[in-house]
Amino acid sequence: MIAQTLRLPVIPGAWQVPGIAFLTVMAMLLGAYHQTAGSMVDIWLRSDTFAHAFAVPPLVLWLVWRQREELSALVPRPMVWALAPMACAAAAWMVGRLAMANAVEQLAFVSMLVLAVPLLLGRQVGWALLFPLSFLFFAVPVGEFLVPTMMQWTADFTVMALRLSGIPVYREGLQFVIPTGHWSVVDACSGIRYLVASLMVGSLFAYLNYRTVNRRLSFVALSILAPIVANWFRAYLTVMLGHLSGNKLATGFDHLIYGWLFFGVVIMALFAIGARWSQAPAAPVQAKAGVSADGRMPRAVWPVGLMAVVLLCLPPLLLDLAAPQASTAPRLQLQQRLTADWRATDQPVTDWTPSIAQASAQAQRSYRSNDMEVGVYIAYYRNQDSKHQLVSSANALVKDQDPYWNLLSRGVASVPAAPLGFEAGSAEIVSASMLGRSRNAGLMVWHWYWVGGVVTRSDLVAKVLGVWQRLTGQGDESAALVLYAQQDETDRGRIALQSFVRDNWSLLDQQLRETSHRK
Repeated sequence: MIAQTLRLPVIPGAWQVPGIAFLTVMAMLLGAYHQTAGSMVDIWLRSDTFAHAFAVPPLVLWLVWRQREELSALVPRPMVWALAPMACAAAAWMVGRLAMANAVEQLAFVSMLVLAVPLLLGRQVGWALLFPLSFLFFAVPVGEFLVPTMMQWTADFTVMALRLSGIPVYREGLQFVIPTGHWSVVDACSGIRYLVASLMVGSLFAYLNYRTVNRRLSFVALSILAPIVANWFRAYLTVMLGHLSGNKLATGFDHLIYGWLFFGVVIMALFAIGARWSQAPAAPVQAKAGVSADGRMPRAVWPVGLMAVVLLCLPPLLLDLAAPQASTAPRLQLQQRLTADWRATDQPVTDWTPSIAQASAQAQRSYRSNDMEVGVYIAYYRNQDSKHQLVSSANALVKDQDPYWNLLSRGVASVPAAPLGFEAGSAEIVSASMLGRSRNAGLMVWHWYWVGGVVTRSDLVAKVLGVWQRLTGQGDESAALVLYAQQDETDRGRIALQSFVRDNWSLLDQQLRETSHRK
């Protein structure tokens, strides 16, 4: 009586065995890759940008549940060839783990979850659940690589709109000054939070309200464009509110509230427009001919499930076996005297320090030769993991919303080191209090990576070199080097850096190699 009242679903006979096999493999998958799953949840918890991901698993389950009648009309049949893409996903996970690339690791993990459906339940079931399975990728916290570009777009539009409004603007990089105050475009102003949330909700809206591919794709495209443009106007209106109110409005916590309210209005307007072209739901799917009368399932489901378990559990097991043995912390100390009469000084070049955390060892010193001064900072890494890694979005020359320093520009510098020299990343940093007043408060900064004796300025190349080191049993000895000097209109900072590197790079390189050999 209770079951009849609640209308509990009756599991078709053809689904019972493959359903148990599927749940078993999913449990094994979550157990084997629990660290990856945990890292995703950790990002959801600490990042406002990806807090929406908590809604993704429940929404996927609901989307599957609403198709229960369609699914019950299908007979699950394992698709053995799906083991091939699953093996590729497992290999990608291993590469991502070795490279400390969280996005690659997490995308590969979700791909394995998705591929388990066609592998154990068949092509028809996988195709019927194409959107719910694709929607699961919104749980992966990826997209922050767009932040610098979106910050630049926001700054460009805001400055242009202010000038068109008749307000004089002095701009340096992402910082700009107007008669009533100093403004800057920081990570929170990029609009990435609005974009990611809008794309997820817009995709769900398009799936539920449209049946044709063209309408769905058009609305998804609008869900991408609308938050980007809306964020530009939000930034412009925020500055205008502050300017017209004498910096009494939109300059504190109300700035954030205003931003989300503005985004809410944009999303509601987007849905109101999209609802005008909604289409009627598709007719219920009828049971297909050829369904087994006895509901029995081919016995191949268990061998396929066993192969999947072995395949999926192998990468984490191999990495655990190959994990490096515990070693002592590296000892890194910059010398008191270098070549070409460069001597350490007690007076630092500046009080600025790169925002680099969780290094195995750090060293910083200032050197002087004649009238030139250069600061040297080295962060050394050994036995890296997800929280202690050379290449990380948490490492920055200037941290977001730094009250004392602003990053003006980035570029590439040609470093004159023997035998052929190399390229380093370059940046110009200025004191926040002197923005727009004087260039004498600025710093010229050169930075690059040292990975097992190989030098590169590229994050990607450094990641690849790190993977190669681990695969070939060379460990993960690496370092980030940052050199800086006072910059002015005569380009004295660049001249000092060139002279210092030309004279001392071979000595610094030798010291890093010696550090890597001391275990």
